[in-house]
Amino acid sequence: MEQEERSLTISSFYHLIMNDFLLEYKNTITFSVEILASLTGLIFYKKYKHSPTKYFIWFLVGVAFCDYANTYVYHIKNGGIFSFLDGTVFIRNFWWSTLFWKIGAIVFLAFFYRKILSSHIFKTTIKYSSYAFLLFSVSYILLNWDDFFVRFFPVIDVLGAIIVFMSTIFYFFEILQSDKILTFYKSLNFYISFAIFIWWLIITPLVFYDIYNSHRDWNFIFLKWQIYLFVNILMYLTFTFALIWCKPEND
Repeated sequence: MEQEERSLTISSFYHLIMNDFLLEYKNTITFSVEILASLTGLIFYKKYKHSPTKYFIWFLVGVAFCDYANTYVYHIKNGGIFSFLDGTVFIRNFWWSTLFWKIGAIVFLAFFYRKILSSHIFKTTIKYSSYAFLLFSVSYILLNWDDFFVRFFPVIDVLGAIIVFMSTIFYFFEILQSDKILTFYKSLNFYISFAIFIWWLIITPLVFYDIYNSHRDWNFIFLKWQIYLFVNILMYLTFTFALIWCKPEND
């Protein structure tokens, strides 16, 4: 019995430390790996400037900037620089995250895969699927304008994930059908596709549990933060490694 109580105490202490750590450093760590990936891309930009990878490097820089801009909400309260937004719909950043990541990132990735894929059918499928996704997303937001500022839209998350999965699976299929399978471990596009596929595969199911955020279920919120932190570190470190290790691919 004493041993069980001791184990519970140690477990509770661990969770307390981890939760405090997440509250304090999760954003800093995420920004750090984002900046590391984007700076690595800029440092090696000359190597990739004649390949489609240059667009991906611009994307990494844009993500780092937009994700940092997303922290404007921390400067609204207590007389912050954006205190003039207090009491407005912009006091929360759901709208910005939806625009730059849940829609913007999907549209870019669709564009990027159209650049690196060879099959005309695959390219056309991604092209019109991304157009339909963008049109649906804009229409859905306009029809749910008030909710746009207070929550995320699971339907947009899921449809965006479908675009990503379709694009990466098309890429993997082409790899399997070509001689590139012999040297896939040297392919930057392979590492990009692998990291993106894993990120969306892990994160997408979480959107169905976002209702717990509104009820302040801190156990779920801390678990979600841990998952996001882990997959963000994995994804951006994979990008960083690949940009250094791989050679340009003039697809």
